[in-house]
Amino acid sequence: KQQLLSGSFPEGSKLTEEYLSGALGISKSPVREALMRLESEGLISIEARRGAYVRKFSAKEVCDLYDVRALLEVHAVRIARITPELMEQMAASIERTRNNLEAGDKARHIEEDIHFHGLIAGSTGNAEFQRILDNIQQKSLLCRMATFYLSATTAPASHQKIYEAMRDGDRERAQREMHEHILFVRDTLLRSLEPDAELRGET
Repeated sequence: KQQLLSGSFPEGSKLTEEYLSGALGISKSPVREALMRLESEGLISIEARRGAYVRKFSAKEVCDLYDVRALLEVHAVRIARITPELMEQMAASIERTRNNLEAGDKARHIEEDIHFHGLIAGSTGNAEFQRILDNIQQKSLLCRMATFYLSATTAPASHQKIYEAMRDGDRERAQREMHEHILFVRDTLLRSLEPDAELRGET
C-alpha cells in the first residue's frame, strides 16, 4: 500500500504475485491476501485471467466518488458534536498540514488531511457512519495523491474556514465551506484528466 501511494507503481501497472513475493521476501499467500485487501479498499482492480492492476480512475468514477464524499462530509458537519476538544484537535491538524506542506511531505500531508476529516466524522458519534466514510476515504487515496501538486496548498485555508465556521456555531456556513472544499478538489482533479466518452456524451 505504501508503494502504491508513493507512486512506485503508476496507474495501470500490473501487480503479479511472483514479483511482489520476491520483492518483499515473503510467500505468495500473504501477497494474495494483501491484493484482495487492496481491491476492497479501491486501490487496485483484479480481473479474471488478467490479474491485478493499479486502479486508474475515469472522470466518471472521480465524479461519483467525490459526490458521495461531499454528501457524507457535509452531513458530518451538520450533526457533529462541537466541543472544545474537537476545536483544539482541528486547529492542531491545520497547523500540522501547513508544516507538512512547507516540508513537501506528500505522504504526511495526505494522512493529516484524512485525519482532519476523520475528526469531524468521529465527532458524530455514529460508528456506522464513520465506517462508511472511512471506506470512501480509502478509495480516494489514489485521487488525493494525484491532486497533491494541484490543490494541496489550498487545504489549510479550506480547513481553516471549516474550523472557524464550526467554532462560531454557524453550521450552515460550515456545510457550505465543506461542500466547496470537496468539490474544488474534485473539479481540480477532473481538469487533470482526459474527459471520458461517457461524460462527453459519446456511446
